[in-house]
Amino acid sequence: MALDFGQPFTERTPRVVNAGKLKRGPGRRKAKAFLAEGENAVEAAVATGAATDLFVTEFAAERFEEIVRAAGYMDVYTHAITDKAADALADTVTHTGIFAVCKPVLWSVGAILKGRPKLVAVCVETADPGNAGTIIRIADAVGADAVIFAGDTVDPESPKVVRSTAGSLFQIPVARDRDVRRVLGELRAAGLSTLATAIDGDTSLAAPGDLLDRPTAWLFGNEAHGLDEDVEAACDARVTIPIKGSAESLNLATAAAICLWESSKALGE
Repeated sequence: MALDFGQPFTERTPRVVNAGKLKRGPGRRKAKAFLAEGENAVEAAVATGAATDLFVTEFAAERFEEIVRAAGYMDVYTHAITDKAADALADTVTHTGIFAVCKPVLWSVGAILKGRPKLVAVCVETADPGNAGTIIRIADAVGADAVIFAGDTVDPESPKVVRSTAGSLFQIPVARDRDVRRVLGELRAAGLSTLATAIDGDTSLAAPGDLLDRPTAWLFGNEAHGLDEDVEAACDARVTIPIKGSAESLNLATAAAICLWESSKALGE
């Protein structure tokens, strides 16, 4: 589907200005929408029906012609924009010139648990958007059923998180609840075994016994201080990943990948 680039929207066009406000939390909350940037995220947003508006430069319209055509089939409003307008929308220095305004896609914890999930990643107080987005992507890749952000975490619909998921935000259920205790209670009520990742855990992931053979929710803590002691104590088990080399610890997303992969194998996901 070709776009008419006779008069593309500029950085001052109200639609572009309003879309740019979605890069900030207050703007997202007020508009009840968020912004996806880049090929993978925009393609997934369009394909899943989350996208309401597409903004694309002339170069990007040619490069991502299939996405633009699909947006037309999905009745997504598609707008030609100037390069300066793209700069205003971008959250990166180097961008691809394609953006989508999206409806909220976050689930409630209750809605996720109604589906009787077998494997859930729970990010507790996770602050780094790159880690948050990567964990969503990992959970999607290993066949996990959902990701839950618990406590005072980064917004899963913020630009860098969305970009880091490479489209997985639109493919796997993701929830956010600021009450960690409530989340733990709901997980337990749903029959999920809660496993806390800890440097000095009581159980080694190298020899978990039958710990991973049941429906599981893995709790991953804050990048700087891990899980709070009271959260660890409330879990069914504290699990450590054995480190054979001299590294002191693992990156949060790396630890999550190892734990989720081991669970997915045990569960036959």
